[in-house]
Amino acid sequence: MTEIPGALPQFPGLQGRSALVTGASSGLGVHFARLLAGQGVAVTVAARRAAPMEALAAEIAAAGGTAEVLALDVTDTAAVAEKLAARRFDILINNAGGSASGAALEQDAAEIDATLDLNLKAAFHVARAAAAGMRDAGGGAIVNIASILAHRVAGRTAAYAASKAGLLQLTRALALEWARHGIRVNALCPGYIETDLNRDFFATEAGQALIRRIPQRRLGQAGDLDGALLLLVSDAGRYITGADLVVDGGHLVSSL
Repeated sequence: MTEIPGALPQFPGLQGRSALVTGASSGLGVHFARLLAGQGVAVTVAARRAAPMEALAAEIAAAGGTAEVLALDVTDTAAVAEKLAARRFDILINNAGGSASGAALEQDAAEIDATLDLNLKAAFHVARAAAAGMRDAGGGAIVNIASILAHRVAGRTAAYAASKAGLLQLTRALALEWARHGIRVNALCPGYIETDLNRDFFATEAGQALIRRIPQRRLGQAGDLDGALLLLVSDAGRYITGADLVVDGGHLVSSL
């Protein structure tokens, strides 16, 4: 199976299950797909860019795992409904998202709408499409990837913070509504995780100052999310639903 950094043990009930991971052409989506494949899950990776996903699927297959590529723009509601209608997944990692920082008075309406459409509305529609199949199959697990900015704001992030806070409330509402169908819905709220997109910023003086405000005095790595994600999708977390699991090195409890 695909090698997992940190070599986590096998979590119960994942072998032979299937998962859809959105936003899987880069960043955390790629990491989550590898992680699940390493637990014996057949993964479907979905994003707009097919080429990076083809390379990821080939890598997973070469390591003995199973991966399928699904070219999908999650903000295209009709395409989501059409492409997911005939597919069945035991697990959904609602990871697709993005941010466009800017002062609230300076951002144009299209930019604000795009952030809300991607981070909140698309997650809702993908969850609905996946849950329809889960309901018919007797259950499943959904993890919405939110952010600590759903809890505590930073400057120039109004649209992003609002979209992620909305995603938390959506998580709770769907958990309540779908529990009777055996579908668990939870949220994972990462703190600042080092990626290719933010690495240069965190090397700057401003980035280093931010890191010093994190109680553990370091950025998170993608692997720091592994235990939390696997708990929420596996049988180890079978009685957890409607939860909001923060993984941030203590950032939310730091002094104001």
